[in-house]
Amino acid sequence: MTSRQYSPALMLTGFVLLLGAMFGIAYAVGSAAGPVAPGLHRSDDGGSGGDMGDMGGMNNHGMGVVSPAPVGGVPAVVGGAQ
Repeated sequence: MTSRQYSPALMLTGFVLLLGAMFGIAYAVGSAAGPVAPGLHRSDDGGSGGDMGDMGGMNNHGMGVVSPAPVGGVPAVVGGAQ
């Protein structure tokens, strides 16, 4: 039984076609699924999201904030769980 040797150009072309097919399938599935959250839409300002405000509910969940450790020391936990 002999193994077939394919040229690098043929293998590269096959890979590019496979990559294009996978991208097309992923795009079609994403388009059919729609937005990931209700009310999600494109912004017309072209910015990166702008001011996010207070973002209520985004807390540390009692984990506390770890301060930087002094040289040769142990980090101290400020507030929250200890």
